[in-house]
Amino acid sequence: MGALPENLVLQVVSEIHDPVTTTDELIPSGETSSYRSNPLGLAEFTLSRKDPQYVGRAKEIQKAEKERMNGGHPCQAVPVLKDVMGEVKKQYPEADRKNTGFGSTIFAVKPGDGSAREQAASCQKVLGGWANIANEYATKRYRSNLINWGMLPFLIEEGDLPFANGDYLFIPEIRKAVEEKASDITAYVVKGDHLEEIHLKMGELTDDEREIILKGCLINYNRVN
Repeated sequence: MGALPENLVLQVVSEIHDPVTTTDELIPSGETSSYRSNPLGLAEFTLSRKDPQYVGRAKEIQKAEKERMNGGHPCQAVPVLKDVMGEVKKQYPEADRKNTGFGSTIFAVKPGDGSAREQAASCQKVLGGWANIANEYATKRYRSNLINWGMLPFLIEEGDLPFANGDYLFIPEIRKAVEEKASDITAYVVKGDHLEEIHLKMGELTDDEREIILKGCLINYNRVN
C-alpha cells in the first residue's frame, strides 16, 4: 500500500442512497467467515448484497494504480484514463503519473452502522479504494477504520450529488490539503470536455490520523514509527 500521492483521480464505483448502509452490507458475514484470514478472497464479497457490480468496477480502475506503482503508464492499463487525464492537464498541466494516484471511491448517505467490523473498510482498500464520500458516517469506529486503512473520509452536503456512479473525480493537491489541515477540499468532476468544481469536507482529524493517511495506512505508519 503506497503513501498518499500529491493528486488523486478517483472513479465513483458505487452509489448508495439508502438512509443507512450497515457494515454487514459493506462486507457480509456468514458466507465470508472462511475468508477472514484471506484479504483478497474476502474482498470478492465486498458490497455483494448491495451492489454486485462494485468489485468488478473497483478492480478495473485499480489496474491503473498497480501499473503506476510498477513504474508503468496507467493510461495503458485503463485506456479511458487517457481522455480523463487529457482534460485534467488542461487545467493542471503538472499532473502526471509520478504525482497522481488512481483508485476508487463509493458514495453512501450514512455508511458504517453495525458492529465494528474492520473488514468493511479493509476490503475496499484491498480493491484500490482511496476514499469514501458520505453525508455523514454512522459510527466513529467505521470512520476510524477508513482512516486506519489510508482512506479519506470525505463528507459532502446533503442534496443532489454533483457526480454519478462511473464518473471520475480529480482531487488536486490532496496530500498538501491533509498536511495543512484543510477542511474544505476542492475537487473536480471530469465531465466530457471540462471539469466541474465541487467541494468536499474532511471533518476533524487528529495529527496521528493525518499522518496515517499520508503514510497510506496504519501498517505503514507503524512500520516507520
